[in-house]
Amino acid sequence: MADQFDITLEDDDLLAEVELTTNLIIAASEADGPLSQSQIDAILGLDPGSAD
Repeated sequence: MADQFDITLEDDDLLAEVELTTNLIIAASEADGPLSQSQIDAILGLDPGSAD
């Protein structure tokens, strides 16, 4: 009989969001002060020139 609690849960979008959040937390903990918007954009992999 299969164990009803033995499931694999994978959500690629959630995993990516957790990774981005973790990267922000690590950068913020290593910074001397608040992160600038350009630093945050770089951590998130955003192109600052693409904002409308």
